[in-house]
Amino acid sequence: MRRTRILTTVLALAAGLLAGSPPALAADRAEKPTALAADTYTWKNARIDGGGFVPGIVFNRKERDLAYARTDIGGAYRWVESSKTWTPLLDSVGWDDWGHTGVVSLASDPVDPDKVYVAAGTYTNSWDPGNGAILRSSDRGASWQKTGLPFKLGGNMPGRGMGERLAVDPHRNSVLYLGAPSGKGLWRSTDSGVTWSQVTNFPNVGNYVADPSDTSGYSSDNQGIVWVTFDESTGTAGNATRTLYVGVADKDNAVYRSTDAGATWSRVAGQPTGHLAHKGVLDTVNGHLYLSYSDKGGPYDGGKGQLWRYATATGTWTNVSPVAEADTYYGFSGLTVDRQDPGTVMATAYSSWWPDTQIFRSTDSGATWTRAWDYTSYPNRSNRYTMDVSSSPWLTWGANPSPPEQTPKLGWMTEALEIDPFDSDRMMYGTGATIYGTENLGNWDDGSQFTIKPMVQGLEETAVLDLASPPSGAPLLSALGDIGGFRHTDLTKVPSMMFTQPNFTTTTSLDYAESNPNTVVRVGNLDSGPHIAFSTDNGANWFAGTDPSGVSGGGTVAAASDGSRFVWSPAGTGVQYTTGFGNAWSASSGIPADAIVESDRVDPRTFYGFKSGKFYVSTDGGATFTASNATGLPSGDSVRFKALPGVKGDVWLAGGATDGAYGLWHSTDAGATWTKLSGVEQADTIGFGKAATGASYQTLYTSAKIGGVRGIFRSTDKGATWTRINDDAHRWGWTGAAITGDPRVYGRVYIATNGRGVVYGDSSDTGGGGGGGGGTDPDPEPTGACAVTYTITNQWSGGFQADVRLANTGASAWSGWALGWTFPDGQSVSQLWNATHTQTGSAVTARNIGWNGTVAAGSSVSFGFTGSWSGRNGEPTAFKLGDQSCTVT
Repeated sequence: MRRTRILTTVLALAAGLLAGSPPALAADRAEKPTALAADTYTWKNARIDGGGFVPGIVFNRKERDLAYARTDIGGAYRWVESSKTWTPLLDSVGWDDWGHTGVVSLASDPVDPDKVYVAAGTYTNSWDPGNGAILRSSDRGASWQKTGLPFKLGGNMPGRGMGERLAVDPHRNSVLYLGAPSGKGLWRSTDSGVTWSQVTNFPNVGNYVADPSDTSGYSSDNQGIVWVTFDESTGTAGNATRTLYVGVADKDNAVYRSTDAGATWSRVAGQPTGHLAHKGVLDTVNGHLYLSYSDKGGPYDGGKGQLWRYATATGTWTNVSPVAEADTYYGFSGLTVDRQDPGTVMATAYSSWWPDTQIFRSTDSGATWTRAWDYTSYPNRSNRYTMDVSSSPWLTWGANPSPPEQTPKLGWMTEALEIDPFDSDRMMYGTGATIYGTENLGNWDDGSQFTIKPMVQGLEETAVLDLASPPSGAPLLSALGDIGGFRHTDLTKVPSMMFTQPNFTTTTSLDYAESNPNTVVRVGNLDSGPHIAFSTDNGANWFAGTDPSGVSGGGTVAAASDGSRFVWSPAGTGVQYTTGFGNAWSASSGIPADAIVESDRVDPRTFYGFKSGKFYVSTDGGATFTASNATGLPSGDSVRFKALPGVKGDVWLAGGATDGAYGLWHSTDAGATWTKLSGVEQADTIGFGKAATGASYQTLYTSAKIGGVRGIFRSTDKGATWTRINDDAHRWGWTGAAITGDPRVYGRVYIATNGRGVVYGDSSDTGGGGGGGGGTDPDPEPTGACAVTYTITNQWSGGFQADVRLANTGASAWSGWALGWTFPDGQSVSQLWNATHTQTGSAVTARNIGWNGTVAAGSSVSFGFTGSWSGRNGEPTAFKLGDQSCTVT
């Protein structure tokens, strides 16, 4: 249903260019907070667990179990040891600063563990109009202050797996260094990151670019200064560390050193040349600086590599590569030292895509090495590890490869590798899709296998391009970049597999037949093979369609309301239509190529299109389109529109740009005429959900600017009034790709983010937001028999989620209900939906809300809740409906 475009084009239109600043920067004032939402929402992710590139993992060296992860477009996370999960730290980044969801480096203060710093910015070219920033926190990322920089940072640029570019002095923690890209040099702060100045005497700003011919500036930017490493053995508490090493993206001059706390700098003599130093990790116990080298900047490329060890006391360089360079077809990047046993060092072959990545381990400072896997007799492999991806089963990609490939793979783009500095048995490493880890790494050395599992729960890093919530079947279907998309039957659980047969690298658009939701269509990008697929069981299983000639990408697709036909606007050719499941396509007339297409949700022969300010309508199943005479719509293609289910010809359109028409429009005559909603200053998405109690029109949701505030808004009265439902702690950067309500759950909304996955929100106002009714019966007295099913659907350390189904097994209808029970182990309800509740001690009473008070004989009603527990989480054994005991099933 959604159109896919180059995301950065949209972002450039939506975000204002930030002005540059002088070389010495004062701290920005905190942004004035906007009003909190008028309705309180609970926000969660539809669980996928991972999905994107994790280029950096940082353990604090002072406090056990304190660790952080950085992502290229999805913010930063902190490890929560008690639950073995990650918690997001940058959800407060707003629309105008969307680029600050890209994290190029992260530093955890080795003196004061409460402090953490982030170097934020997504692109150094024109795709991101804003400059980078240093974000600093004194409460482990719970809140942030910001200092703007006079240059851009590139969390999603080539070379982003090198690092860390940001470092805190381990003896004088008010001193920080930042390596900048784009020839901007080395920067230093002496006041804990509040102000920054360039280190003007640093001799080399770097010169390596991945592709000088790239006119977009993406691959042709100088990757600059890529890491900073302090030698903590050369300082004392409170005094600046004397010796530090800096890595530069220059194949002939990669490593520099200062021995006077940054006053002077020199190239380290005798260093190897011809490669880039991706990492520099120091073992101060033995006096060894280890360096991982590649001939390319990564994270995708790299054909040759080496590992070197530098003796800091003598200046001796030793090639400690685990294989001869002539035998490499990859570069080295991931690099870590065991702080409990510093003679142990590990490294990754980050760019070994086939048959798998490789991890190397040495217990004698690099003199000899062993590998995570070896060939026995080609193509057979012997692995030192076993992999358990049962928590994220989609990591197999549904593949069945031939040896020497295996599934799941050990990884790819493995540039982040860290041994826990307090626990030699724990290691984590980042890949292009997840964080893997082990807690029995010591088995590597004793000849037994160690177990690798995803250690990624809570870290959600997918770019979402389209969303659908059908009226029946799975509550959520998603179209995602890189990993295709998922069918969520339970939002709290990781789906078993992404969409397969075929596996699109990116799904650009999907749709379902409104009156037949088992019929689903998706389109996407694939290097070779079909670009369209169909399902007849609500997205559970798929089969490929046939491409018309010339298709090069997914584009957008629309399903007729009854599933009898489809209209497709793929990349590479014009708009096409078909009856049945795409065995034969015909060109549509009257509509330009690359138009966005949608379907009417009532009339199966009516389809709509939009391109460059013009709205198009077909009433013959997509064969011919006619342009509407309507004017005043956005002139560009930054537009999304949807037709309302249940009402023919009712269409809403959102989009535009700050230099032209921008907002939300509504048509009730199939696009012949449009009314612009005067109260909506800007809007980028539109979606529909279940109507409020007493309302005659479905609930509207939008990512918009209303009343001068950017946010997520809901309207229960056809756009006459709006309620902001998110708050300043939950903004997720750019949310302009897609939004939809849930047709079955009032108040539930699904939001597409660019790097934070699918976020969904549930309202505390389950009755309908003042939409007429929604109160509770204070004293319902149902008669007749009842039955209760109590199911714990999810449980974690200290918390759980449960569903309760209450059935009327009597002969008469109820006009209201109140269900009571007592928890056996002192559990407490945190939040309850589809009912209200009171709790006294362990006793709980859940009561109906306005719309679900009537329960016919033989029918049932359900509600759910989250709660807390300690020690034990036993299930209640008795339930009462008023004074009536219910059967427990």
